[in-house]
Amino acid sequence: MKKLIISVSIFAMLINCAVTPYKSKNMAEQKDQAENPLSQEDTTPKVTGIGGIFFFSENPEKTREWYSENLGLEVNQWGSSFEFRNAKRPEEINYLQWSPFKQGSEYFSPSKKEFMINYRVQNIEGLVEKLKNNGVTVLDEIETFDYGKFVHIMDAERNKIELWEPIDKGFTEMGGETTK
Repeated sequence: MKKLIISVSIFAMLINCAVTPYKSKNMAEQKDQAENPLSQEDTTPKVTGIGGIFFFSENPEKTREWYSENLGLEVNQWGSSFEFRNAKRPEEINYLQWSPFKQGSEYFSPSKKEFMINYRVQNIEGLVEKLKNNGVTVLDEIETFDYGKFVHIMDAERNKIELWEPIDKGFTEMGGETTK
């Protein structure tokens, strides 16, 4: 029995010694990532999510009221801001905007469609350069606001698309009710 206990103890020590360098390296990598989260941040020009859904309505005010009353949306004069957490940075609050627009609004022009999608993007300048190089119609110049940068493009089906590089803390600082 004594030999078995000694053998198991030696085996456990060998396993611990073999695993320790890997654990130390892994812990060092984790510490480096925690101290320098932006050093490895992806800056590839691309879409990272949906930023908003916009659609025509005959009566946007009544539409907002209906969605508030029947579906529980927290609404304001623009529609409703949906609050969610960033998967890569859970402490960060992000937003998606839902907005009915008055039927016939020029905001969707030159598109003839009844809707417009806003995509959240990263590196909007790099993305616009890529789009121009690919022959995509870029409708305007990048505009900057407290809550992010915007530009509009047309897709292959002539749908107007809004690209948004968000600064979500701008919405957080504005306050107001959100749909959660």
